[in-house]
Amino acid sequence: MPPLLDTHVWLWWLLGQPELTAAERDELDALAAAGTPPALTSISLWEAQMLAAKGRLALDMPLDRWLPTAAAPETVTLLPMDVAVILALDRLPEKFHGDPADRIIVATARAHGLPLATRDKNIRRSRLAKIWKP
Repeated sequence: MPPLLDTHVWLWWLLGQPELTAAERDELDALAAAGTPPALTSISLWEAQMLAAKGRLALDMPLDRWLPTAAAPETVTLLPMDVAVILALDRLPEKFHGDPADRIIVATARAHGLPLATRDKNIRRSRLAKIWKP
């Protein structure tokens, strides 16, 4: 089952960042090549835009050219914020993570029954989502 990628994992993967292990990178590449790409919640697109706008995301091309490729169906399966995600979000403990984007990412993983690829310590400690291991 392909994982849902947290925003940072998606960016590390596509930008070739060393924070991903070789096993993680190889598995994500293999999933995309096999036609079963990892999932990505639509909130991650907004997070990438915000990072780029703040100068915290270095891209080798303008965002309006990079983002359509980074979110293309052969790269990731884009998951919307739909009713199932909002209901999963409503069921998260109130004290879990103050970052709305992280709450939406966890709720999306839960709503779709997907393991989550993340290094976020608060998410991992919460045990609210199954953590992906390649």
